Amino acid sequence: EVNLEPIEAYAKMLVKNGLQGVFINGSSGEGYMLTEEERMRLAERWVSVAPEGFKVIVHVGSCCVKASRMLAEHAQKIGAWGIGAMAPPFPKIGRIEELVKYIEEIAAGAPELPFYYYHIPAFNGAFLPMVNQCRLYKNGKFDMLHGQDETILPCLAMGGAQGGIGGTTNYNGKELVGIIEAWEAGDIETARERQNFSQEVINVICHFRGNIVGGKRIMKLIGLDLGKNRTPFQNMTDEEEAQMKAELEAIHFFDRCNKF
Repeated sequence: EVNLEPIEAYAKMLVKNGLQGVFINGSSGEGYMLTEEERMRLAERWVSVAPEGFKVIVHVGSCCVKASRMLAEHAQKIGAWGIGAMAPPFPKIGRIEELVKYIEEIAAGAPELPFYYYHIPAFNGAFLPMVNQCRLYKNGKFDMLHGQDETILPCLAMGGAQGGIGGTTNYNGKELVGIIEAWEAGDIETARERQNFSQEVINVICHFRGNIVGGKRIMKLIGLDLGKNRTPFQNMTDEEEAQMKAELEAIHFFDRCNKF
């Protein structure tokens, strides 16, 4: 069941480790596994406990565009900083025109808030070109947040991203923020070392069904038990947790991870 109690400590931990905001009810948060009521309750709690200046972006995407618009309206009403939506997993969107119409209807529900399109085609099959539509459109008119923790550094080198949203940021945020800070300081060697370390962390979680399952158990290991994943995700066994902990210790993860 949804547990609102850890959220305040969660938000404080993210701020302590250099994060400027949070994207809630997305893929790592199992947003599509939640009821609309649960999603709204989570959004309300995050907004109510967010430290001053900490941005709460609410994922409002749904297979039902009316539900998405309702969630967008709710996010604006409660004072969220922004909203976002991925393309629906069903029906699959196959044309840019379809995607634009879907986004338009959702964004109209919260006209005062920034809207971020959450491009994650591996989850929803919306394999549409984004370079010309977003990164290069009108000399970078749109604010873009990079979403693949493995490639933050090359994305910064290519230009276009102003920051990032990543699942492993929950527990490896200090290193990911450090990549951006080192890049901005012109310290390419430090940025490269931190990027390579972040890849090692991802290599470990890939042994344990990825960030949604393995990453959630890492949160328990660093001090915040967020419970089990919902069906149909296969939760980790205690034996798998012990194995993952050993693999993380081997790369000195717990010396570099987010701290409470």
